[in-house]
Amino acid sequence: MQHAALLTDLYQLTMAYGYWRHRMHDHEAVFHLYYRSNPFGHGYAVAAGLAEVMDSLRHFRYSTEDIQYLGSLKSASGKAHFDEGFLNYLQRLTLTCDIHAVPEGTVVHPNTPLMRVSGPLLQVQLLETLLLNHINFATLIATKAARIAQAAQGDTVLEFGLRRAQGPDGGLTASRSAYLGGCHATSNVLAGRMYDIPVAGTHAHSWVMCFDSEREAFEQYAEAMPANCTFLVDTYDTEQGIANAIAVSRSLIDRGYQPLGIRLDSGDLAALSKLARSMLDAADLPDMKIVASDSLDEHRIAQLKAAGAAIDVWGIGTRLATAYDQPALGGVYKLAALRPTPTAEWQYRMKLSENPVKRSIPGILQTYRYYRDGQPIGDLITSAVAPETTETFGTYDKAELLLQPILTKGKPVYNPPTLAATRDYSLAQQQLFVPFASGGYPVQVDEVLRARQNQLTASNS
Repeated sequence: MQHAALLTDLYQLTMAYGYWRHRMHDHEAVFHLYYRSNPFGHGYAVAAGLAEVMDSLRHFRYSTEDIQYLGSLKSASGKAHFDEGFLNYLQRLTLTCDIHAVPEGTVVHPNTPLMRVSGPLLQVQLLETLLLNHINFATLIATKAARIAQAAQGDTVLEFGLRRAQGPDGGLTASRSAYLGGCHATSNVLAGRMYDIPVAGTHAHSWVMCFDSEREAFEQYAEAMPANCTFLVDTYDTEQGIANAIAVSRSLIDRGYQPLGIRLDSGDLAALSKLARSMLDAADLPDMKIVASDSLDEHRIAQLKAAGAAIDVWGIGTRLATAYDQPALGGVYKLAALRPTPTAEWQYRMKLSENPVKRSIPGILQTYRYYRDGQPIGDLITSAVAPETTETFGTYDKAELLLQPILTKGKPVYNPPTLAATRDYSLAQQQLFVPFASGGYPVQVDEVLRARQNQLTASNS
């Protein structure tokens, strides 16, 4: 990403300037990125966005043009926001911090760190907005896609949300994250090219309306794209549309082509899909699929499944790409430890609130995931610099460290796998957590951290 260092809020730069002015910029600090509650009422989230984080970190520098822009900013008094010495410092800045993160596709839970960022205070402060921007939305959409794919119970799920997405960047992130979370293809051609996601799509109502009759529209489409025929049958009368699609499909078969199916985009999808299935089967077209769209999400899919809908493929647009029912994850980035020099004692920091949910965990954190007989049995948030404690979950076969190094002394040490491999990993993770899709997975904070949290709460009350 070009100008990655400017992908931030102004207050990150004003704080960085304050640290520099007070000679705190090289103090060693530790921040954690996490979210406080699961989105969509789900039992977990699916971590996403790390590949884009890596791309931005590789391009994190202040160019001459960036510095000129920052130098042009004025405060309320009309004077320059930042003095020349600070701007010169930024132009020479090279990242030297460390970042640990959970791999993309990992199933994660509230208050467990998705990232631990440590290093010079100025640097780790400047990374806050960039990291949250990449992780929050991608994780939200990957989680929504996982819910939709699970509701579809193995049926093909297509992501059709680009036209309703929050701009080009939002559309690309949505397409990538939806595929990671469980969708099988996207209508977004640019996402297909950039991320090697399968693309899917045929024609819209406008195609049918450009001809004198629906039958002619289907015939002309079959002439132009004989190997890609899924006919949209609800422009006028759906039952007649199905009949027209059947007639044109029979002629395609006579020419040696296999028609793919029909698409329903309005009306009573359960009743119409059953009607379509009976008509297609009666016409000896059992291999033609029935695709449904029309404001679908996991809730409507579940309702249609319960109603016995004969739908094979689900096209999901607005309610997936925009995270329609919860448009933000609410991830946060909180300071947890600070020290003026590498040999000094750590000063643990904690965000306090009258709302206990908003109280952060002080310390330098790591999360262990425990397995018994190949199945996850619980996560333990513990200190990254202290021995793990395991009494909470009893006997176990394996303890997995969720936070893995991705940046060491400012150098990338993590090479993101292909998106297809990440998707496979995500689906395997989701399969492990099927028993906890509605919640109930145990996440514990070890006793030392809990005691420190209580001590800091008491000392600041």
